[in-house]
Formats: sequence, C-alpha cells, structure tokens
Amino acid sequence: MSKKIIIALLALLPIKLSAQANWTLKSCIEYGLKNNRTNTVYANEKRAADARAKEALAAYLPSVSLNGTVDDNLKVQETVIPAGIFSPTDIRVAFTKKYNTNGVAQLDQTLYDKALLTGLKANKFNAQQADLNQQKNDETIIYNISTAYYQILVYREQLDLLKANLDTYRKQMEVSALQVKKGVTLQKDLDKITVDYNNATSQIRVAESNQTLAENQLKYEMGYPIADPLQVENTANAATIDIPVMADKSDFSVNNRTDFRLSQVNAKLLEIDESRIKAGIFPKLTAYARYGAIGFGDNLGPAFSSMTSYSAVGLKLNFPLFDFFKRNAQYNQAKYKRLNALETLKLDEGRYQLEYENARTKMLKEQTNVENNRRNIELARSVFNTTDLQYQKGVTNLIDWLNAQNSLKEAQNNYLNSLYSFYLAKVDLEKAGGTLKTFYSAL
Repeated sequence: MSKKIIIALLALLPIKLSAQANWTLKSCIEYGLKNNRTNTVYANEKRAADARAKEALAAYLPSVSLNGTVDDNLKVQETVIPAGIFSPTDIRVAFTKKYNTNGVAQLDQTLYDKALLTGLKANKFNAQQADLNQQKNDETIIYNISTAYYQILVYREQLDLLKANLDTYRKQMEVSALQVKKGVTLQKDLDKITVDYNNATSQIRVAESNQTLAENQLKYEMGYPIADPLQVENTANAATIDIPVMADKSDFSVNNRTDFRLSQVNAKLLEIDESRIKAGIFPKLTAYARYGAIGFGDNLGPAFSSMTSYSAVGLKLNFPLFDFFKRNAQYNQAKYKRLNALETLKLDEGRYQLEYENARTKMLKEQTNVENNRRNIELARSVFNTTDLQYQKGVTNLIDWLNAQNSLKEAQNNYLNSLYSFYLAKVDLEKAGGTLKTFYSAL
C-alpha cells in the first residue's frame, strides 16, 4: 500500500513543480493565445464566414421542392356555358369535384444570374476578413498580457524599494530610540522617523494590493484560473532593464497594421456589393423540371386512388423592367459607401503613420527618462549613504538625514513611473508598427 502511495506522489510531483514554475512574458502570451475565451468567438466567426460562402454557392446549385395539397371544396364553384352553344339556355356546370388532390416535385437550376455570380466573389474576402479579425484578436491578447505583465514587474520593483526604505527607517528608529533613552536625542526626532516608517508600511500594503490586482488582470487576459497561483518571473530590476535598439523610421509599413488590411478588405466587399447591385439589370435564366399527379373525387379516397400524373420541363427568363428607380437608389448608396471606404483608407494611412511617429518619439523620450532616473537613484542613494554616515558621527542633523531619504524616495518614484511608461511605450510602439506578433516571437 505504501509503495502505491509513493508512486502516486512521484507521478504528481512534475505537475506540482510545473505549476510552481516562474512564468515569463512569452509563456504568458503563449498560454493566452491558446486559452483566452475570445479565441472561441473569433473561431466561430471564421466558421460563420465559411457557412456564408457555402450559402452563397448553394444559390447556384440545383434545388428540389416538394409540394402537396388536398382541397375540400365545401361548395364547388360553378361556371356558365352561354346559351346557344350547347343549349338554348345558359348551362351551369362545375369543372371540379368536392375533393381535389395535387402533388408535385420540381427541380430548379439557375443557368445565368450575373448578380449572383458577382456576389460569389465576396466569399474570398469574407474568409480574409475572418482571418484578419482573428489575427487582430491575437494582437490584442499580446498587447493586454504584455501591459499587465509589465505592471506586475513595476509593482514588484516598487515593493523591493519600499521594503529597503522600511528597513532603513527601522534601523534608524532603533538607533534613535537608544539615543532618546540616553537623553542625547529628543522624542520628536524619533517620532519623525516613526511617521515615515508608518507611511512606508502603508505604502507597502497599497503596493501589495496593487500587485495582486495586476496579477488578477494578467490571469484574466491569459484565460488563466483566477484562484490558481501564478508566479511571474522576476526580470525587472534597476540593473538589468533591457533598453531595445530603436527601429528605423523606414521600417514602418502601413500594411503591417491588421486594422488597415481589414479596412482594405471592407473596401473590396463594398466594391463587390456595388457591382452586384448594378448586375441586377441583367436577366436571370433558370431551367426547371416538374413532375406531379392530380386527382378528383366526390369522396376523399377516390381523390387519391384516381390520381393521374403529369410532367414538364422548361426555361424561365426573368427580366426586371420597372425596378430601375429602386435599384438605382441602392446602387448609389453602395457607390458612396465604397468611395467613403477608399477615403477612409487614405485617412487611416496618414493616421497610422502619425501614431507610429508619436509612439517612436515617446519611446525615445521614455528610454532617456528611465536611463536618467536610474542614474539619479544611484546618485540619491550615494547622497543618502554619505548623509547617514555623517548623521551617525554627529556631523549633521536629523533634518538633513530625512531630506536625503526623501530625495531618495522621490528619485525612486520617478524611476518607477518612468519604468512603467517605458514598458508601455515599448508595447505601444510595437502596436503602432503592427509588429506585436514579431515582438512576441522574438521574446
């Protein structure tokens, strides 16, 4: 029995270790691309596009219909044979009986319908639209996961800095408490340090709460169970922030933007719709084959038993003559929609170029800020260490010590703000350049 328990525990061990492994940004995105619930939505949209294509094609395939009727003529209609043909007086006669039965099967095959043929061209673009929507959803998942992931890294960095500050205050409180006890320091000096210590403690609680919220947001974007733990790999610290090489301006192409290609497909669909409406002026030719049976009787039974069959084949030509005004109005609507779509494409091209240039400029600024603020932290820490040493030797006072510590905290806050802005600008630049998938692949 104990042997079985050991084997079971060994079997579960890899699973447990895997669950506790640190998650990199790439592994989070990979998980999200597979498990985010929006994937199902866009996969269903793609299936719906395939179904619409089959529906459009089915209109050019043979169709068979079956119809049957049973009439109970409660009062049989009569007609009149005028006098002088068969009788000197009018003769009233019925050309049917109380019960009539009729069953018919008909096959119809469209031979020529220019509007329908034109509409079939939209199938390819509908499929492209569904694929692009799915790709855009993937890019949205990559963007949302990246921003949530970087938010966690910044909060973690903030917690490390706050805990280091808290430890500094705690040590100074211990020293000041001894000095108060010996009578060489006033109680108010100890109280000042205690206030800063308590403030740092509150800031840690807030940062821990913010980190939990950011972790929950990351789990949501990934499609990961909210209640399950998710350990993010610690890759952000003041010494190892990755500063990427900026892409050249010439690397940008508006065709990299999925939303731009979606607009192009939409313009094509509007063009096809315009042509389809215009083609409505052409005649429609349909072939048909019909087979049926008809029966009459004074009672219901004979109306079925005495049925006689009939059949026919033929052509139907439908030529619209008097719908010009309606069709012309529909055509004009489709034409102006297409023209607006083309103008929107031109506007989008300029807008996306502007977004990229702005994102690139912001990235350059944030890159400079994070480098400067990183150096400023080291400078502020050096000033504080010197002031702390002077304070311990009695060369300076507590006010200078607190000012130096506050300057260090301010430098830390500036660094953290610039760090998150840098990460956000980094992802925004990839989004503006239409290279989020390339960014994910290169992680």
